[in-house]
Order: sequence, then C-alpha cells, then structure tokens
Amino acid sequence: MDFSMIEDGDKIMVCLSGGKDSYTLLDILMNLQKSAPVKFELIAVNLDQKQPGFPETVLPNYLSTLDIPFEIIEEDTYSVVKRVIPEGKTTCGLCSRLRRGVIYGWAERHGITKIALGHHRDDMIETLFLNMFFGGSMKSMPPKLKSDDGKHIVIRPLAYCKEKDIAQYAKAKNYPIIPCNLCGSQENLQRQNIKMMLQDWDRKYPGRIETIFKAMTNVAPSHLADNEIYDFKGLSQDVTSQKAGGDTLFDTPELNSSMLSEKDDSDETQQSNSIQFVNIG
Repeated sequence: MDFSMIEDGDKIMVCLSGGKDSYTLLDILMNLQKSAPVKFELIAVNLDQKQPGFPETVLPNYLSTLDIPFEIIEEDTYSVVKRVIPEGKTTCGLCSRLRRGVIYGWAERHGITKIALGHHRDDMIETLFLNMFFGGSMKSMPPKLKSDDGKHIVIRPLAYCKEKDIAQYAKAKNYPIIPCNLCGSQENLQRQNIKMMLQDWDRKYPGRIETIFKAMTNVAPSHLADNEIYDFKGLSQDVTSQKAGGDTLFDTPELNSSMLSEKDDSDETQQSNSIQFVNIG
C-alpha cells in the first residue's frame, strides 16, 4: 500500500531462485491474493542458468504441488559468466545483468505488468553501504523500480521484512532450498563483509538496523551535497517564505518534539535547553 506495488488487474511474475527469500515471497503473495481488495494474477518463474549440479527437478516438483502457473526458463548464462570473468573474481555483477535481461525479455513477451523479486530489508541496507563504501554513491534497492527503457516495473514486497524472520519462516515451512554456487557462496564478496558488519551492529546496538532503514525513508536532499537533486546554487535570502526544514533539521527529534513543546519558565530549564542547543550545533 505504501508504494502501490500491486494494482487491480496486474499480472505479476514472481521470480524464484530456490532460496528462502523467493519461496517466502511466493507464499506471501499467494496468501495475499486470496484476501486483497484488488484482483491480480501470479505466475512463478525460475531461470535455470545451467549451473553444474543444479537440481533441475526441485522447483518443478515443488511448484507442481501449488495452485499456480509456473515456467522454468532455461538459459545458459553460467557458461558466459565463467568465460568472461577471471577465476577468483566476483561474478555477481555480470550474472545479475544477464539474468535481468532474460527475465525482462520473458516478461515483455508474456504481458507481465509487475516483476516481483525477493529482496528484503537487509538486502536494501547492505546495498546502501556497498554503494557508499565502494561506489561513492548513496543509493540502494528501491521497493519499486521502473526499468531504464520504461517497459518494466520491479517490486520488492519483502522490503519491510527482516532476513532473520524470513529464515525462521522458511525453516518452519521446510522449503526445498537450493544453494547458489555461482555467486552467493563466494567468501570474498564485499556484500558478505557488509552483512557481517551489520549483524555485529545488530548484536551490540539493538535497534540500529531499524534506524538505518528508517533513514532510507526519511531523506533530506537539502542537507546532503548533490547539486543534481537540490538547487544549492540558487539558494538566496528570502524572509517572506520562512518554513521548517532549514537549520532546524539539525535538531534531534527530542528537540523538535517534546523538549521544545514543554513550557517551563525557570532559569534552570532555559539554561539547560540553551546548552543542549549549543552542543548539537
């Protein structure tokens, strides 16, 4: 509802990898389909990338037990990745681009209006830090995305879900999990380092991960430094259009809400408030 991910008449392609996230995504959407105030179709799609040893029968056997149409797309992207990427180097980037191309092509041929992916909250936060630490940009996986050519809408219905909750759910449902041996198991991936950093923070500072995600939904372009999204050069003095959001954005939530609303005329309280302002400034 927050992002209008699913609308009346949608034909949604649910991308299945055989991992815990995509199984959970399909299960949740199938249950939602029964009670949602809008009507939409679901079709489960798996891309068989022809990895050696890939258990080809697991997903078809599982999907055959569900009341949902499904398709297994066979495309040998594995050979392309192994041929192009040197041994020991990260394969995720090329693998992702090839997989996206195949999925987009299939979606266009079959009248798909939304492509649902199983990325969750932790994936989004990890991507934010990956881009900041190694890409010099502040961006992540959005809950809803339009492709560059404008032909496709990608949605991530698990955007508010914690990975550890999904793991518990998948364990309870006893899904036939298929491990990824092409990219996800590479120990030297920077994403794994970011994941361990966030898990360490979560143990030491409960609530920090939730706060980081909240920050992703509460962005103030005027307090960053991107000239493309905010007109810093055009700023000028204008006393006729005063509004909150300038220097008051530096104030903590406590100062903005409870502290400033309290009325206390004592010298001691006024002095205390004044000192806190100075410290923050």
